[in-house]
Amino acid sequence: MNNQNYSRRTNLFLILGSIFLTNAILAEIIGVKIFSAEKTLGFDPVNWSFFDEYILDFNLTAGAVIWPIVFITTDIINEYFGKKGVRKISFLTAGLIAYIFIIISIVTVLVPADFWIEVNAQTPTGNTFDINYAFNSIFRQGLGIILGSLTAFLLGQLIDVFVFQKLRAITGAKMIWLRATGSTLVSQFIDSFVVLGIAFYVFGNWSLSQIIAVGLINYVYKFSVAILLTPLLYLGHGMIDRYLGRELAEQMMKEASEDESFK
Repeated sequence: MNNQNYSRRTNLFLILGSIFLTNAILAEIIGVKIFSAEKTLGFDPVNWSFFDEYILDFNLTAGAVIWPIVFITTDIINEYFGKKGVRKISFLTAGLIAYIFIIISIVTVLVPADFWIEVNAQTPTGNTFDINYAFNSIFRQGLGIILGSLTAFLLGQLIDVFVFQKLRAITGAKMIWLRATGSTLVSQFIDSFVVLGIAFYVFGNWSLSQIIAVGLINYVYKFSVAILLTPLLYLGHGMIDRYLGRELAEQMMKEASEDESFK
């Protein structure tokens, strides 16, 4: 491989890896906020009843907004760098997420400066405000949520790459939408229930029926977004092919399908 091809190959992985890392880590940090999808779009809550016990709406974590970017990036990395490329970036991301949680756990126990508390003691409307409590509440997450998130993330990524390659063996270079959407639908089905099961069933007090109900809400969202974002996958694929050149792009995809890429 000549120097130009090697440089383009390396640059592509750095760009895709950076997009993957940034959005996966950011999704974990902002995921503490729960928002109403219906009200955000100007609709009334759907008030769906599950198991005649729970009334659920499309209340999602803020991390769900950008998580589809991780879906697309995973599939593109898989397309050009194979399962070894996806595994490398997935384990690196999981390690960095764990590092972030450790640092956050440390800084939240630091004693706040008096002046910081004083200058932020009131909201613009005059209400009493404890900024240190707010800081800790937003950034610090429970052990169950941390373990659930990391386990679901890694498991979802490994399943995604497995299903993607299996579908690729059947479809060849054609039908990108099938292997991309198919792998996402399978992996995120597992992800949606694993994170809830560990965080709120094993470490919490949710019932199994509530885990199933909330998991279905999350999965419906991911299912819908995965299909809607298919055109972006083709757009990204086309841009990368033009950057690499047809010969290098075809070579990399061939290596990825044979699992010889990115050793």
